Amino acid sequence: MTRIAIAGFQHETNTFGATKAGFAEFVEADAWPGLLEGEAVITGTTEHNLPMAGFIEATHMDPSIELVPLLWCAAEPSSYVTDDAFDRIADMILAGLAEACPLDGLYLDLHGAMVTESHEDGEGELLRRIRQAVGPNLPIAVSLDFHANVTSDMVKQASALTIFRTYPHIDMAATGARAFTLLRRLLSGGALHTAFRQASFLVPLTAQYTGAEPCAGLYGLLKAPLAGVISADIAMGFPAADIFDAGPSIVAYGENRTEAEAEADRLLAALEAVETAFDPQLLPARDAVREAMAFNGGKPVVLADVQDNPGAGATADTTGLLAALVNERAQGALLGLLDDPETAAKAHAVGLGGEFEAALGGKAGLPGQPPYVGRFRVEALSDGRFPFTGEMYHGSVAEIGPTALLRVVNGGADVRVAVGSKRCQCLDQAVFSHLGIDPAAQRILAVKSTVHFRADFEPIAGRVLYAEAPGANPCRLETVDYQRLRPGMRF
Repeated sequence: MTRIAIAGFQHETNTFGATKAGFAEFVEADAWPGLLEGEAVITGTTEHNLPMAGFIEATHMDPSIELVPLLWCAAEPSSYVTDDAFDRIADMILAGLAEACPLDGLYLDLHGAMVTESHEDGEGELLRRIRQAVGPNLPIAVSLDFHANVTSDMVKQASALTIFRTYPHIDMAATGARAFTLLRRLLSGGALHTAFRQASFLVPLTAQYTGAEPCAGLYGLLKAPLAGVISADIAMGFPAADIFDAGPSIVAYGENRTEAEAEADRLLAALEAVETAFDPQLLPARDAVREAMAFNGGKPVVLADVQDNPGAGATADTTGLLAALVNERAQGALLGLLDDPETAAKAHAVGLGGEFEAALGGKAGLPGQPPYVGRFRVEALSDGRFPFTGEMYHGSVAEIGPTALLRVVNGGADVRVAVGSKRCQCLDQAVFSHLGIDPAAQRILAVKSTVHFRADFEPIAGRVLYAEAPGANPCRLETVDYQRLRPGMRF
């Protein structure tokens, strides 16, 4: 039998975020499962659109493979991972590896943009510790997120890397399966010659959408690699991480070094040729609301509150877009998901049909981000546990705590807000439909998401607009006070 250990440790770190990720955040379930150990790694991820699930499914074609599941965990994107959390989880993986030996290979489901209190390159440090423990010869395949800030240490310590190719990330499981393809090649004695390149500029998240140019064309190049290229990927990077290695990168593997280098050069040249085409497409919140109100196409206008996206480490509790909707007297507007456990609890205490005064949101402590003070009517209540129905989070069950649908009573607008007790990116219609609302029947859908919402909301949308309201996920990069980027980086 061929013994392959499998483990996952996922975090996307926004160094401008308000809260850190401690060990408890990796243990608890939210939009994804909580910390899994042993056989639960397999049973707890089966049929999810997760890289781990895709890798496991791909191994089923080979009965000679024995999987040794160690651990899988993820925490909602936030500011730095605490040293305590990183060391504890890394030690759990290392202990599992020691117990599992002898091994023929290792697969790791990582993100690629983890920053800890002590390590700018969290994945590089994890891989360094693992490589020190298992030695230089064990094949290690790693899958990474589309937004990975890939470093030379990641490339050096891993035997093979695969990276998501879609944003929204509908190919997470497929990327795990591609990692198995490369690992199987290594296990059979095949070689992988590596080439790595980093671009000299940052790309705002709103411009990284692969359903439009320039990313559509760039990722189309991956479907027709040069002769002799075994695998090649583009990581667009995570610009909310102020670190030396932030930004887009290329990783290519060839049958020989010359072919790998040529492919990496080709992809880097294509990437740098479209630098000026990466437009963040931001509209001031008030202008975005006015454009949405003027639309008469018969379908909802989706307003993306891109800078308060918890999926990029923001707080999901800023109220700039909500205030714009109310102040402009928007009609048929629905906003979600706003994170405010205090207000959600109050709504549950008041009950359906009840009204109460509240200071909604604005509790994360971000400077200049006040709550929205008003009167609200409770229109629906939920325990916050519901299955996602869209393609991206297929198979996952949300566990976001007490949730409420609140109508803004004062102000003369027709605005409702979905309020939850845990941060959860509004990338799936189930965030609203589990509260008894048909998203397609609304006039305006305001979602706290940057691009992921497009997978499930774009099919019902008449227009999509990026609203520029306050939040900890900066998308107008020229306004960001970067301190740690490598010399010469443009943004």
